[in-house]
Amino acid sequence: MTATLELVDVLDEPKAIEGRSPLVLALRRLRRDKVAMISLVVIVLIVLMAVFAPVFAAITGHPPNEQYRDIGLTPEGLPRAPNGTFWFGTDDLGRDILVRIAYGARVSLLVGVFATAITVVVGVVLGLAAGFLGGITDTILTRLIDVVLSVPFLLVAIALVSITGPSLTVTVLVIGFFSWASVARIVRGQVLSLREREFVEAARSLGASDGRIMFVDVLPNVLAPVIVYTTLLVPVVIVTQATLSFLGLGLPPPTADWGGMINSSQNYYTTSWWYILFPGLALLITTLAFNLFGDGVRDAFDPRADRT
Repeated sequence: MTATLELVDVLDEPKAIEGRSPLVLALRRLRRDKVAMISLVVIVLIVLMAVFAPVFAAITGHPPNEQYRDIGLTPEGLPRAPNGTFWFGTDDLGRDILVRIAYGARVSLLVGVFATAITVVVGVVLGLAAGFLGGITDTILTRLIDVVLSVPFLLVAIALVSITGPSLTVTVLVIGFFSWASVARIVRGQVLSLREREFVEAARSLGASDGRIMFVDVLPNVLAPVIVYTTLLVPVVIVTQATLSFLGLGLPPPTADWGGMINSSQNYYTTSWWYILFPGLALLITTLAFNLFGDGVRDAFDPRADRT
């Protein structure tokens, strides 16, 4: 009888209310966003296409740089239209466009990830230092941010490539160098509003150093806007890399690259529509998916913001 009463008492006890962190709430709001979830699925498919690009080459039997001038070009020397052998048609050298698009996704995603990582790390560190330390440090870093934002990006990129030659490393470094300033400005503005808060004063009173306060107490409070900006920065970096390749400042041929493919298809758009259509669609779908997912992340972290 006693055991039964104890069991009833346990069952009647009110359950403790489980608190939900802002991150958990943001993830739940993001999962309810159908557009963001569809965009995430598209991004995952693009990543899988890049990872398994050799599988596409194995299935079709066409390496990305192999030129099939006998079966990949018409008697007039024009690219072949999509058919059972070349599903997306061929380019002006008789290469399989489908396989080259898959390998081009690797380049776009690598540049997007690594250049964005460099941008975010440098921008967050310098933005934290400028906003938290203030004084002469803030003045110097703010002027540096203004200088970087005022430098003509394409002119400097052309100059660097003419000196060093086109390569993946130069592309990543150039994009990262000219993109961190906007991240630093956003982080600095957030830190300026946080450095006088009570939790910062409490950390100072306990003897915490400036570095600990910046990276342990202040940084977690600026991660939300940084995450949102990062998701929106990736498509910008991908388009920038494609633009550089389109201008001949990206990777050297015969490396498969969406911007380079679009550039080489300019003379054939009236006779070989597939040559410019499929690389352009790949770039459009990728950037659109990242942008829509970034919008969903923004709305999830800031539910008060209305979707435009």
